[in-house]
Amino acid sequence: MKNLLALLLMLPLSAYAEWGQFDYEFEADKPWVELAAQLPPPPKADNLIEFNVSSATRNRHFIDTASISVGEDKVVRYTVVIDAAGGARNVSFEGMRCATGERRLYAYGQRDGTWSKARNAKWEDIKMRSLLSYHKALYESHFCPGGINVRDVEEAVRNLRQGGARAIFD
Repeated sequence: MKNLLALLLMLPLSAYAEWGQFDYEFEADKPWVELAAQLPPPPKADNLIEFNVSSATRNRHFIDTASISVGEDKVVRYTVVIDAAGGARNVSFEGMRCATGERRLYAYGQRDGTWSKARNAKWEDIKMRSLLSYHKALYESHFCPGGINVRDVEEAVRNLRQGGARAIFD
C-alpha cells in the first residue's frame, strides 16, 4: 500500500517532467516580437479608399486595400497615399500597434514604383490630440476601434468603406 501511495505522489512530478517546463505562465507574459514586414507592390488607383482625417486639412488621404495585412504580431500594416492640396503625392508603407498606440514607418514609395527604406524607423506614439494626424484617424476609426485590433483584412477594409468602425449596438 505504501508503494502505491508513493507512486501516486510521484505521478504529478513525472507528468510535469514529461511535459517540460513552461517559459511563460500566460500568453500575455510573452515578450512581443515584431515579424519582418514584407513590402507590398506599389499602390494602384483601383485599390485606393479615401478616408477622412478632419476638416482642418485640405489633403486627401487614401489606403491601398491590397496592401493591408494583420500580422500574427498584431501589427496592422498598410500603404497610405496622401495627395497634398498643392499637388504633391506622398506614399508610405507603415505599421500600427493597437495595443500600445504606436506607429512605424517602414518605407517611402518612389515615383518609379520602388520603395526606399525609412532610415532609423522605430515605433513612435501616435499623436492623439492632433487634428491633422491621419494616424489618429486610422487608429480610432479604422484599424484599432476602441483600442482593439481589427481581426483581419476584411474588417479593416469594411471599416474604411463604411467611413469608420460601427458602434457595437448599431
